[in-house]
Amino acid sequence: MDLAELAAYAEEKYRMREEHKWSEFPGFSVLTDPDTGKWVALLMRQWDFDAGMEIQRCDIKCGREALSGRMPGLSAPFRMKGEKWVGVKIEEVDSPEAVFRLLDRAIAAGRQQGATIVLNQAPVQQKVVYGDTALPRRERRPMMDEAVPEKIRQMLALYQYQDGSFEGKCRNFYRQGKFMEDYTDDEPWTGDIQRYFPTYHDLNIRQLRGYFTWRAGVRRGEFTPAAASMAYLYLYELLNGIGVCSPEEALEKMRAFEAGFLDAGFGDAAMRGNLHRWMLDYGVLHGVPAEQLRPLIDPIVLQKDEALAVLRDPEGQDDEAVFSALCGMSGKKLEQSPMVKRNEQQGKHLFAAVWRTALQMGAEDGRDFFTACFGEPKAFPWYPLANAVYWTEEPHPETDYHLDNCRTYRCRGGVWREQRYDSLSFDRQRLQTLLREADRLLRKELKTGHYLREMPGDTWAAVYTEAAIQAERQAAIEAARPKITLDLSSLDQIRQDAQATRDSLLTEEEMDKGTEEEKVPAAPPAPSEPEPGETIAGLDPVHTRILLALLNGGPIEKELKENHLMLSVVADTINGALFD
Repeated sequence: MDLAELAAYAEEKYRMREEHKWSEFPGFSVLTDPDTGKWVALLMRQWDFDAGMEIQRCDIKCGREALSGRMPGLSAPFRMKGEKWVGVKIEEVDSPEAVFRLLDRAIAAGRQQGATIVLNQAPVQQKVVYGDTALPRRERRPMMDEAVPEKIRQMLALYQYQDGSFEGKCRNFYRQGKFMEDYTDDEPWTGDIQRYFPTYHDLNIRQLRGYFTWRAGVRRGEFTPAAASMAYLYLYELLNGIGVCSPEEALEKMRAFEAGFLDAGFGDAAMRGNLHRWMLDYGVLHGVPAEQLRPLIDPIVLQKDEALAVLRDPEGQDDEAVFSALCGMSGKKLEQSPMVKRNEQQGKHLFAAVWRTALQMGAEDGRDFFTACFGEPKAFPWYPLANAVYWTEEPHPETDYHLDNCRTYRCRGGVWREQRYDSLSFDRQRLQTLLREADRLLRKELKTGHYLREMPGDTWAAVYTEAAIQAERQAAIEAARPKITLDLSSLDQIRQDAQATRDSLLTEEEMDKGTEEEKVPAAPPAPSEPEPGETIAGLDPVHTRILLALLNGGPIEKELKENHLMLSVVADTINGALFD
């Protein structure tokens, strides 16, 4: 048995919807009696890491006397208090019907009204005279052959009476829906019908004809008021691919339904939430691109996933994104800190730098700091379209669907699991301590005033902020140093400039002599190294050696480095001396 079966039973029989009241504990939900407003069951799903499986429990308000029935799986309540509550270990239950009876018992007990019972009171005999009562005239109803279109008659004949299970109900709906996929009618019906998990089998002939008439209008884009059960019936058709050619078309028609029907004020209060959940589940099942499905996620869940992705890999993010993620995941209002109020850009940068430093250094116990704060991703059972009438003939193939950077849906052997970070594994205290200690030390470092008191238990977090402060100081020193760039590719240009300068200084007689010497087949002697103390006019020995090295095509890097010279300055000095 599974808790989803109990929730489906409660919804179909008692109009009782499973309520997830705690976003921090997604595995906990309640069933509330719609008539009394009181809880009748607490459903609990929690992952057992040692066993590698999900443990399911529930507390039902059926009375402790149920324990005397020796039903397998019963125990004292796990979370609830009081004599009216009984605990149920779902994996030990051998019959779902037994748990359903406990829920029936809880509903009946909660709805009992007080009464006074008098025993052995003698009845008072009275003479009763009955008058004649006129009976209303019976309206003539059309014969079955006249009232039922042949297509509907054939559809009704397709229904297979089996074990009455929910699975059988879904299978019958799919077979009948495919058969009636293109059927239209022209017999409106404006009554009301309230059924949970409605199917064609739940409607009478007039209601069926009215539904197919209304559906024909919806397919033309004409959204008119209709019973909520009929609207759900139409959505179930889309989820089962009835009346559509592709998953994309089905989702498009669901969006059109939301805009034309729900936005017009039709439908019940829960329909929009159900529709968004079904669209997400349907999109995952059919591999619809994730960017089309993300708007359907609960904004709180989506923001949490985005913040976790930023904190897990902050190097690709700017300071604003890291700071916002820290605020969202810690619950601390860091923007109220004097660090941020005094200089918003600097304050956000420093808090982001502390987090980046913590990731680089790791936790004090050797773990990755992100993992120490948020744990590892865990796999939880996922039941797509569990609260809808949905049927598929074949098991789903193996699939990995990445909804975002922190949430993945995997199917193996027809079984789905959702891999995500679980809030129950978060160590928010660790993150809050890191940020408080960072705030304290940064205020002290920048002398903002409004200093925080040092907490004895927070000393472990100081090392991260101190390291971040030291790194910022070193970065400031490096930024203040003048940048010296040696472009060795410009040496050829320097040689050409030097050659042009030398030629401009030669007399006509020297140039003629040089021309005559060029006719001699011997190569001109290379300039020799100057003797110690020997220099070219206007140049010191260092610049003389550099100039001669350039003329010989030799290296000059060593001279530049040993004498701490800049290449551009050397070139200006040589050109200036030769020009003079």
